[in-house]
Amino acid sequence: MTNQQLAERLQPIFEHFHKNPEISWNEVETTAYLVRFLRQQGLEPHTFDNMTGLYVDIGKGTPKVGFRTDIDALWQEVDGAFQANHSCGHDGHMTVALGAVLLLKELEPTLPGAVRILFQPAEEKAQGAKAFVDQGVIDPLQFLFGTHVRPLIELEDGTYAPALHHGAAKLFTGEIHGAEAHGARPEQGANAIEAAAALIDGLKRIWISPAESASIKMTQIQAGGTSTNIIPGSAAFSIDARAQTNETMDALTAGFEKAVKAVSTLYDVSIDYKVDAHIAAAQVDATAKSIMKQAIIDVAGEENCAPEVITPGGEDFHFYTYSKPQLQTTMLGLGCGVTPGLHHPKMTFNRKRLPTGAEIITRALVLALQQTKKEAIQNDSI
Repeated sequence: MTNQQLAERLQPIFEHFHKNPEISWNEVETTAYLVRFLRQQGLEPHTFDNMTGLYVDIGKGTPKVGFRTDIDALWQEVDGAFQANHSCGHDGHMTVALGAVLLLKELEPTLPGAVRILFQPAEEKAQGAKAFVDQGVIDPLQFLFGTHVRPLIELEDGTYAPALHHGAAKLFTGEIHGAEAHGARPEQGANAIEAAAALIDGLKRIWISPAESASIKMTQIQAGGTSTNIIPGSAAFSIDARAQTNETMDALTAGFEKAVKAVSTLYDVSIDYKVDAHIAAAQVDATAKSIMKQAIIDVAGEENCAPEVITPGGEDFHFYTYSKPQLQTTMLGLGCGVTPGLHHPKMTFNRKRLPTGAEIITRALVLALQQTKKEAIQNDSI
């Protein structure tokens, strides 16, 4: 299938996904569409009884190589109304995945093994990868690839990067429990707002090496009622933490826990908190990256192979390696002129790059299959 023929097949597929976004854990019609499409190709998709999403195997044997796409959309305000919206490019990612399916079906008689394509829900909630891990979806895999459309600030339109180094992220939410009192007798209460202010100050004293990219800050606080003469006894807060590496995120977490303990003691309050979301930083495998780089060169030419991208954003994809360190992973950076930017309600990109993305992913999967077969032969000869 030529690039132009693939583009013609993928155009209505992208338009369908783009016009029918569904938010995390509600990708019901998206899952149904994917199931119908895959069955039309003579494949047997595997769905789940308790959640959306699916996976499908192409080729013979136990799959050692896989590609994951995300299928959910964001919930955001567009033209004055809140709605599901594909402003993170998952409509494009699904289109790339189905393009790879079409190409792999053509190659199926000659594939040196099986490939698993994962259609993962709830990436935007940072929950879908964990759910797939719990379901055992990645258990047989040695290699796993992903992709993400990139803004112009990171990649020129028509260029492709063999690795995306996303950072780690954590969202803490919690409550401060003090004691209410009359505004004229503050000594009789425990002011939750003052404790929250002290916690904010404590976050500023979490020292991280200036060589490491990291930040931790309070992003929400609610406290007090309509009466201004009452010392507030409770407050709710949210804290956003970012780090380029998982080790630095561990240091931020330890600093946050230390600050909570200190404020609780100093202000005589109790502070309860939980981690609402945890996104692991990228752990890019050298062999997987080398395979992806070769696939880019084979499909798009060496002149369009860009350097690896380091980005402060987070990606649920990296939880797979976080939970299974021996899994060899990398993500293809798809330079397609994203503008004005990811998560902007009017985000758009050059859709003509999607067929090439599908070709690169397909080539990477084939190369990875060849690599696993080569390693198996070497191990048998030892």
